[in-house]
This record gives sequence, C-alpha cells and structure tokens, in this order.
Amino acid sequence: MDTFISFVIPCYRSEKTIEGVITEIEDVMSKNPSYKYEVVLVNDGSPDNTWNVIRNLGREKTNVIAINFAKNFGQHAALMAGLSKTKGDIVVCLDDDGQTPANEVFSLINKIEEGYDAVYAKYEHKKHSLWRNFGSSMNELMAHVMIGKPKDLYVSSYFAVRRFVVDEMCKYTGSYPYIIGLVLRTTSNITNVLVDHREREVGRSGYSFGKLLALWMNGFTAFSVMPLRIATFSGSIFAVLGFIYGIYTIIKKLVLGAAVEVGFSALMSVLVFIGGMLMLMVGLVGEYIGRSYISLNNNPQYVIRDIEGDDKEK
Repeated sequence: MDTFISFVIPCYRSEKTIEGVITEIEDVMSKNPSYKYEVVLVNDGSPDNTWNVIRNLGREKTNVIAINFAKNFGQHAALMAGLSKTKGDIVVCLDDDGQTPANEVFSLINKIEEGYDAVYAKYEHKKHSLWRNFGSSMNELMAHVMIGKPKDLYVSSYFAVRRFVVDEMCKYTGSYPYIIGLVLRTTSNITNVLVDHREREVGRSGYSFGKLLALWMNGFTAFSVMPLRIATFSGSIFAVLGFIYGIYTIIKKLVLGAAVEVGFSALMSVLVFIGGMLMLMVGLVGEYIGRSYISLNNNPQYVIRDIEGDDKEK
C-alpha cells in the first residue's frame, strides 16, 4: 500500500512565493512515485492577493486544497485548520516563503519511517533576520523551561508527524493552540534532522515583536502552570526575606540598642520593586483567568470563510 503524504502550508503575504513552493513539492514527489500526496494551503487573512493565488491552485490541481480564513488568526491556528483537513499517513508542515526546502522533505519522511513519531528540521545556519533569530531563540528557551521541551531538541516550522499525532492534536479545541505543546503532550519519540535554510527571496517575516510576544505568552499560559509556580516560589522567597529582615531589625533595636533608620530612597526602591512584582503576578493570574473565560465562551480557533478543492478525489 502506498504511503500517503499530506503537506500543510500556512500562507500570509505569499502571493509571489507559494507557487514556487508547490512546484518544488511536485518535483520532489514526482521522483518518488510510490508516495501519493496532497497539499493543504491555508490563507491566514493575508491582505494581499494570496487567496486568489491559492484558490486558483485549488481549482487547477487535483491534489491541492485551499482554505481561506475570515480574518487573521495566526500561524498556529492556520496549522490546526490545515491539519484537520489532512488524510495522510505522514503530515509535513512547512513555510510558504521557500526558506524551508521542500526538496529535502524525504530527510524528514525517512526519519519517520525509521520509527520516530515526529521529526523537526534543524538548521546549521539560519537565514532569518537577527530579530527573527532572537525571537526563535527566546521561543526555544521558553518551550524548554515552561513546557518541558528537551534541551537538545530544536523546534522549527518545518516538521513531519505521524497520523496518530495529528489525530491527537486535532482533539484540542481550545482557543489558543500551540503546536509544539500539542506535539510534546502526545509523544516524546521526537528527533531532529539537518536541512539547509535558504535566504528569503521576497518580502520579510510576518512575525512582528507583538506577534512574537503573543506567541511566547500563548505557549506558557496554554500548556503550563509553571509561571504560577514561579510566582508562588518568588512570593515565598520575598516573604521569608521580609521575615528575616524583621527579626534582624528587632534584634538590632532590643539587643544592640541601635537606632533603626531607613532611608527614603531605599524604602521607595523596595516599595516600587515589591509593587511591580505584585502587579506582574496579579497580571499573570489575570491572563490565565481571562484565557479560561474566553475558552469557556467557545471563542473559535479559526473561522473558515471559503474552501476550494476539498470535494476532489485524491
């Protein structure tokens, strides 16, 4: 029985690049005729002509499905929508800008066939901007500390997973999907494979500072209570330090007879620091409560406005 491969590609401002990615997929798959495949393209509310381009691809090609969101929901929501439409034994997710080399997809697929449940592409030399690389490094650190990602596992947007992993991921109906969190809670049988990373030929990354910050926040509030534990630990430390200082002050006054004086600047520094920490912790708790409230109101992960090619026989 032929192995069926599904490709999922979130699309945003990719009207000039997505056709090249599809062509590259077609070329590499034509050299491996024992594998059947499909491509699911998801337009994440792109303001340019991306939807028209991928809609035409969905009409013209028998193995392409094009999905159009009603607005921008983010890359992880786009991936969830694409995953829900796949039928493949192995599902491969990659970018729409050509920086993730589709012609090296069998480096990932071969690792899956060796027995791994998930395989992430790892790059020796990333060709992103300095800012994007910094954001990726921070995301790696956050995933390791907050959700238990193995330190030696590199996570990227180019990865392959088995069917059962996808089925388990699609059971998540919360308002804030976080892909690596869903993978990690499903399996630990994960590895990396080295691939090249290309220069961006057109445009620039769609990840602004605000989107990166939202991604980090989503990662550690949707799949971890570690921030709350850190807050509890920090509060305990400050309480103990305050108690010790209080005992020290009493001893200094009663036993040593020394005058207890506290400078205005020192007092204000302590008050501002403790006040800031309290506001931070309260805000963090509020973030958890707010996300729970939004999820209870069934806020959708995404809303599909149009779909092209979903009724075709593969």
